[in-house]
Amino acid sequence: MISAAGLFSFCNSIAFLGWIALAVALFVPRLRRATWIGVGLVLPALLAVAYIGALVVGLAGGATGGFDSIEAVRSLFADDHALTAGWIHYLAFDLFVGAWIARAGTGAGLSPLLILPCLVLTFLVGPAGLLLALVIGFSTGRLGLEARA
Repeated sequence: MISAAGLFSFCNSIAFLGWIALAVALFVPRLRRATWIGVGLVLPALLAVAYIGALVVGLAGGATGGFDSIEAVRSLFADDHALTAGWIHYLAFDLFVGAWIARAGTGAGLSPLLILPCLVLTFLVGPAGLLLALVIGFSTGRLGLEARA
């Protein structure tokens, strides 16, 4: 069985490669379809499997706590496998959101130079990158967020 630290490092490396692929695909259109599928669907699915595995090992190993209070979350994340599961949760969802931002932005004809800062922020501080993408989308009306009848 892989250690929590090993799983943490492996998942970080895989996610980082996904982010690099997203950035490259912004500037190389022929890579986009494979990147959107690989980084937007396959990698988050693989991270989801790792998440479930880490969570199960953490809970089976006696992790206590829950999500009903900050103290319960602190107690849950005192276990390295549960903490790793929490981190993988962020990796999977941020990568999924980043792929959506890249796909929607390029599909709407936005410049890669407008999309790239959204990806960097999503990579570093997830919700801030999403917010920037939404602001750009609403201000330009071109991020694929407009209502369709």
